[in-house]
Amino acid sequence: MLKAAVIGVGNIGRHHARVYAGLDGVQLAAVVDIDKYMAQRLADKYRCSFYADYIKMIREEKPDLVTIAVPTSLHKTIAIDLISRRIPILIEKPIADSTKAARDIIAKARTKRSIVAIGHIERYNPPIQRLREFLKQGRFGKIISISTKRVGVYPPQITDVDVLIDLAVHDIDVCNFLLAGKPYSVYARAGKALNSHRYDYADIFLNYRSVDVVLQVNWITPVKVRELTLTGTNAYAELNYMHQTLKIYNKGHGEEDDIINVEEIGLRREEPLKLELQNFADQVKGRNADIVTAPEGLLALQIALAAIKSHEQRKIIKIR
Repeated sequence: MLKAAVIGVGNIGRHHARVYAGLDGVQLAAVVDIDKYMAQRLADKYRCSFYADYIKMIREEKPDLVTIAVPTSLHKTIAIDLISRRIPILIEKPIADSTKAARDIIAKARTKRSIVAIGHIERYNPPIQRLREFLKQGRFGKIISISTKRVGVYPPQITDVDVLIDLAVHDIDVCNFLLAGKPYSVYARAGKALNSHRYDYADIFLNYRSVDVVLQVNWITPVKVRELTLTGTNAYAELNYMHQTLKIYNKGHGEEDDIINVEEIGLRREEPLKLELQNFADQVKGRNADIVTAPEGLLALQIALAAIKSHEQRKIIKIR
């Protein structure tokens, strides 16, 4: 039985605690938060210990794996402390608040040979997993373009990053995952429509050389939307993350080219976070599971930061 702990049990971390508490082969040993009331409430609910000091928690609980779900600016400090003790960690996305901080985490993990996973949860969404299988099979023919929309209202708990770092990194990582590569260049336009301190909307254009990708993100739209479409020479896909649906429009052939066959892909509904944490636990157990690695997390962050740079400098930025 692996002992798990969660550092930071706010909007995202509390769900990690919930999933660990019900995960096979894992015991939720402790939660940590500077808000002692919140930590104690979760500890009472899941019958585990609570702490305000993560160093004290590590010393007393000796966890086998830990989720870091604190504000992004604190990721590096806590990650380095845990890696130094060779404790496997999962860092909620993004990996860090700068590429230097991310590289420091990666360097420390390599030195200590410690497991570091990054919480890019959408990779584990069932329709994304199935879509990737279809892409590997060549079902869509030549991929022409991908378009994503991830929009909704402003999340008040986000205080240290903008919409490109908070939301766009999801779709950047998904596109890297689906296309098995990274973009050659990025161009973006962003703005501060309702928030004078941080970008709250952006349109991002990624050039994967042979595939064009357009990402739309914002904290303005009064309705939450999480969608992806993919166009290929043989078929077109519509994917809804929230409803976990995938619809394929297959082209006709010969004289009946105008006839389109629409296929609703049967998918088993599963919680992406549960799949993500199960893979993380399996990796800790030595089962070589499917985790998002720290270098992959760094790449998603690099592209998001390049998008910000592109907007501010009004030019195309090459990804190196």
